[in-house]
This record gives sequence, C-alpha cells and structure tokens, in this order.
Amino acid sequence: MAKELNEDTGFQVSIKTLAGIGVAMATVISMWFMLQADIAEARTLPEPPAAEVTRMEFDMKDQMIRNTIITTQKDVEEIKKSLEKIEDKLYNR
Repeated sequence: MAKELNEDTGFQVSIKTLAGIGVAMATVISMWFMLQADIAEARTLPEPPAAEVTRMEFDMKDQMIRNTIITTQKDVEEIKKSLEKIEDKLYNR
C-alpha cells in the first residue's frame, strides 16, 4: 500500500544537503544573470562590417584551389601506377 502525503507527513534533510541545494541554486541564478548581462552588452556592440573579398584575395584562393586539384590529380596517377604494379605482381602478368 502506498503512503499518503498530507500535512502530517514529515521528512528529514541534513544541513549539508540544504547547504548544497542553496549553493546550487545560487550558482544557477548567478549564471542566469551573467548570461543576461552578456546578452544586453552584445546588443549594444556595433555590428561587424560586411566582409569584402578583394579581387586579389579571390585570385589567390582560386590559384590555391587549382594547385591543390593538380597535385591531387598527380597523386591519383601515381597511385594508379602503383596499383597496376601490385596487380601485375599479384596476378603474374
């Protein structure tokens, strides 16, 4: 049979537990107010300027990507040659 809760029901909590609950509540509450203060400060800060990509930066990045593709293509060709050699040895061609 389940116990019924009413105004005569009692329970025991140690001082240590009450202090722990109090510290936890104080920590959560202070974190909440700090977060609210950070949000309010962020709203007052100026917006960052729009990022402009210069022609020089675009050309440099484009060239870097092209070089990477060419290097990757050379690596793939070398891997294909190595694979052919391995297959030749494996299948005695």
